[in-house]
Amino acid sequence: MKKINVITLGCSKNTVDSEHLMARLAAAGYNVVFDSDRTDAKTIVINTCGFIGDAKQESIDLILRAAEAKKAGRIERLFVIGCLSERYADELRTEIPEVDDYFGARTWDGIIQALGAAEDEELATTRRLTTPKHYAYLKISEGCNWKCGYCAIPLIRGPHVSVPMEVLEEEARKLAAQGVRELIVIAQDTTYYGIDLYGRRMLSELLRRLCRIEGIEWIRLHYAYPAGFPDDVIETMATEPKICKYLDIPFQHIADKQLSAMLRRHTKAEALTLIDKLRRTIPDLALRTTLLVGYPGESDADFAELEAFVRTVRFERLGVFAYSEEEGTHSALRLRDDVPEEVKQERVERIMALQREISLENNHRRVGRNERVIVDTRQGDYYVGRTQYDSPEVDQEILIPTTEGRLQRGRFYHIRIVAAAEYDLYGEVVQQ
Repeated sequence: MKKINVITLGCSKNTVDSEHLMARLAAAGYNVVFDSDRTDAKTIVINTCGFIGDAKQESIDLILRAAEAKKAGRIERLFVIGCLSERYADELRTEIPEVDDYFGARTWDGIIQALGAAEDEELATTRRLTTPKHYAYLKISEGCNWKCGYCAIPLIRGPHVSVPMEVLEEEARKLAAQGVRELIVIAQDTTYYGIDLYGRRMLSELLRRLCRIEGIEWIRLHYAYPAGFPDDVIETMATEPKICKYLDIPFQHIADKQLSAMLRRHTKAEALTLIDKLRRTIPDLALRTTLLVGYPGESDADFAELEAFVRTVRFERLGVFAYSEEEGTHSALRLRDDVPEEVKQERVERIMALQREISLENNHRRVGRNERVIVDTRQGDYYVGRTQYDSPEVDQEILIPTTEGRLQRGRFYHIRIVAAAEYDLYGEVVQQ
């Protein structure tokens, strides 16, 4: 049987794309492995990230290593797909000609035909999971219409395109039949879902339909743009028990001058009003956000305003990145990258130091609580699990000693939290 190794870099959206491709390859008779550097596969497909500098360099380094393996005869065919080749296919063909072909994030038909993968339409909702079998990402739309000043996603992925609701329901049912218990709903902006297909935002209706699928116990929402956040989504999150009390909503900044420069479509006042509404309507909500520091023109006063925002809102989860110029974006074309690199890094460190304090205080308040936990894996002397307030790979974990008994991956347990650290909790089994 032909063996093929599919290696995925970048975000969870790339993960979903690779899983769809792997299902088609398997249906065509391939023996598919993924993310393996110890394989005798003679064909390699690298699904690349092209979003920011570090991710692009990681993709290029991996392509170069694979090209060397091809020159040495260890592999026979090498294909590159995804975001990096969407942006830089011509340059890559010139610089790394050992690659058999390059296909972008919007040219999936090409890689399917090049590999002789199955083209049966019934496979459109079928995936070969690369995540642990109890959770999976559900990508509900592609692309983005917002065109924020720093972001290359619209250049790479194109405008917003929703996946029809019945297609998503079928895909979710198939995932549940495979043993998936947690669906992580993703898109560049989940709240924009449906406008292009149905003439209005339909995320609330989609979430309610997903809640009706037997076998799915948790539904988690990622990447919700703050502007125009639908009130009916807030109501659905508050009333549907399967929807985790968790929301990933990247604010990026809070100073109005910076929000305007970033071409964000909301103000500081609107962001604070939304946060207040979310927390009043959805008790015990865990808010995750992403911030961007060092954007062109960010003054000391702008950064102080951002620090005060973090200190006041006390996000349960927070990530922060230093601005890096991405060619073709508004900021690269129109603005000067005028914040020194050392200042950017200092601001990252200051926000993260503040967030560590907040996270530790938040975690200490959870000691003594009983929480429902899903077990992801075992590491050494601990089982590693998560509550509804934590998404896999990006958020904190609950560590349960193996002396508590044998726990099964993908099962839910009632756990009492007995101790807290900055980004970890420790628990003991209350009920098997």
